[in-house]
Amino acid sequence: QVQLVESGGGLVQAGGSLRLSCAASGRTFSSASMAWFRQAPGKERDLVAGVWSTDTYYADSVKGRFTISRDNAKNTVYLQMNSLKPEDTAVYYCAANSRGGLTTTPEDYNYWGQGTQVTVSS
Repeated sequence: QVQLVESGGGLVQAGGSLRLSCAASGRTFSSASMAWFRQAPGKERDLVAGVWSTDTYYADSVKGRFTISRDNAKNTVYLQMNSLKPEDTAVYYCAANSRGGLTTTPEDYNYWGQGTQVTVSS
């Protein structure tokens, strides 16, 4: 059974930092593209950052503040979030696309974690 389990969310003040982790089990994801999406109440689920092989993608709103990385030996992907803003408040989801490739469309990702809440207070 494939599982993606996120951790590291929480409450932080504006300007602070958090690091999210996503541990994958049940199969190896070294060739998959891995991504972090987020969804705020009443809004669509949007791609925040993705990584596939040596390629990375960042949404304009997080460029220069967030960094995605992966440790294939640990089957884990991370999202380091610095200079957090209240508008970063959302549920953050880890996702994997076993077919590879960096896409912004949630439907292209066939594995999902349960989500972790990130709340940034002003």
